[in-house]
Amino acid sequence: MRNNQQLPIKLYIQNMVCLCSKIAVAAELGKMDVNYTSLELGEVNLENPITKKQRAHLKIALHEYGFELMNNNKVILVEKIIDTVIKMIYQSDEFPDTSFSIYLAKKLNKDYHTLSTLFSDTKGITIEHFIILHKIERVKELIIEDKLSLSEISYQLNYSSAAHLSRQFKKITGLTPSSYKDVKHKKRINLENL
Repeated sequence: MRNNQQLPIKLYIQNMVCLCSKIAVAAELGKMDVNYTSLELGEVNLENPITKKQRAHLKIALHEYGFELMNNNKVILVEKIIDTVIKMIYQSDEFPDTSFSIYLAKKLNKDYHTLSTLFSDTKGITIEHFIILHKIERVKELIIEDKLSLSEISYQLNYSSAAHLSRQFKKITGLTPSSYKDVKHKKRINLENL
């Protein structure tokens, strides 16, 4: 009966980054008749524990989507850092009033130095640089949407000023925000002419 030993009710899944990820995981859980109470990016709370056999089956099924069912607590914590940053930048209406280090430490209930060291050792990049890269990606999306001014974007993403955003944007992309907008606009026009 070793295969039927029941495993924990919380699962951690690496590489879930969007709504489509959640849909895929929900579909796989449904195929296995595994019920869950909540499904978030990177984390699923099950109604009942699953067996080792079910876990092995789920691991293989999720791997087909590029997801990894995680075991290691350090890997799980790094994934929680990533998920927290992504939610903060892409899904939150407002940035925290505190610094990112205080926000992450509170959110994950861990000392920031511990989080920072673990993240750098695992990913080869600092949390700060990871946040900057994702903020710039979000800035690109908002520039292309063309609904907000650069000042509004800088305020929304918690930059001290539009000038600060512009300097950081140019440092990462090699373009100013307005140049980036022009390039993307020209590409759209060229595609429309095909």
